[in-house]
Amino acid sequence: MKKKSSITGALFALVAMGVLAYNCASNNKPAESAMEAAGPATVESGAFLNHRDSVPSKQQYADSLFVLSHDYPANVTVVDNPSWQQALNGKPISESNVFAYMDSLKTYIAPRLMPFFTDNANWSAAKNGWFHEPWLGSQREAILGAYFGNGNPKNMFKTLREDEAGYTLVLYDSTAAYTVGQIWGKTGQKVNLVNNAAQFPEGSVIVKLAFSNINAPEWPVLEHAQTFNIYDTVPTTADPRTGYQMRKVSFFQLDVIVKDSKTAPKTGWVYSTFVYDKDAQGSPWDKMVPLGAMWGNDPDVISPMAPPYPKLNETVINPKAPAYSKETLGWGGRLSGPNDGAVAQVAYDINTKKKYTNLALSSCMSCHLPAQDTFKSFLLPAPFPTSDSLLVYTPGSAQWNLWFRDNAGDVPFDSGQVGMDYDMVMAFKSVGAYEQAKSSNQNKMLRSNIEAIRKFRRHSSKSLFWH
Repeated sequence: MKKKSSITGALFALVAMGVLAYNCASNNKPAESAMEAAGPATVESGAFLNHRDSVPSKQQYADSLFVLSHDYPANVTVVDNPSWQQALNGKPISESNVFAYMDSLKTYIAPRLMPFFTDNANWSAAKNGWFHEPWLGSQREAILGAYFGNGNPKNMFKTLREDEAGYTLVLYDSTAAYTVGQIWGKTGQKVNLVNNAAQFPEGSVIVKLAFSNINAPEWPVLEHAQTFNIYDTVPTTADPRTGYQMRKVSFFQLDVIVKDSKTAPKTGWVYSTFVYDKDAQGSPWDKMVPLGAMWGNDPDVISPMAPPYPKLNETVINPKAPAYSKETLGWGGRLSGPNDGAVAQVAYDINTKKKYTNLALSSCMSCHLPAQDTFKSFLLPAPFPTSDSLLVYTPGSAQWNLWFRDNAGDVPFDSGQVGMDYDMVMAFKSVGAYEQAKSSNQNKMLRSNIEAIRKFRRHSSKSLFWH
């Protein structure tokens, strides 16, 4: 079961500057003096911190709280002849069999994931064979252990009338968690990237659950979606209270990615995204339908700025997916879910100064491609932001196309770096938070780039969650 952890304000404070942390007003926020006073003991404890120190009272929430699963396996769990490969019937993955592949993945994870939905009060990631990434305790809310992912400003979707905040929870299966353990060890105090430690074994499965803080009826597409409690600060029109409160979120996106070099020999990975469809039959789990899958960035397809797009060879999108979920597809119709932030409402061409509106500029795999040890390149086809405006490289240019290569996981985005096998969560969030918490001046580039993104995301939007 989830057990309530006891953590001090100082423990929270030293790592409070972790990647993409947002600083909403709260009566529970530690004072600046406490942040300055945090010492080495905080760093030692920060790796496996369960969650923030702002927790609901027993009167607000009587069940147990989130506990980090970090007893990473010391040995690899071999996945022999996995069901998802069997679903292809010996043929290359394509639009004719990709949804059978996705369905087999969903079926594979269901037995160990369903208790999260059917009995969440007693849910334990560890007991169900899942593991979490370290160093994000200061960003995790206390009930689900979710942290802020991507938000959507109002009108990003035709049906969205207010700013939306997305929360995510990432789970590594035991095969994938072996690599997490190779990187962090038993203490989480050093980052080990030598001898391909960051490369995932074949058969590794990583799952991301995404939740929206705008629920039905305010966002009609989420009618009858399964909802969960979180303890956080982001107000909505339905719940305008400020400060830490019990708030409701809706489960609306499921990402399942698998290390499958047989199916995806160029990149080694297949990314699949399921989205909530209120019109589908069955339980909320059944209503999570395929949006699509991708196993490469289609570097050979020259995509125009707007539809109609040429056919992609390494992405398949479900034509029957709900309309809202296809409004935020990525560059040239490449896969990107409604929680993934692949569309910029406003951006400016760094070369021509042209203003773009609703620019699809990323994809699942292009965003993860720059995962490397020092975070030298931005997640999007753009330089790191230096102002409140998003400046991007000219779409389709040689600079832009760097983000749409089919690199193997051990090939770094930039020469001289260490490739981290498309695991942007580890490279960007965990390693970033670890570096932010350290008192040394190592890895100045990573720290500087993370700070640039933090400032941009806090100040470039009028959204409530960027206070």
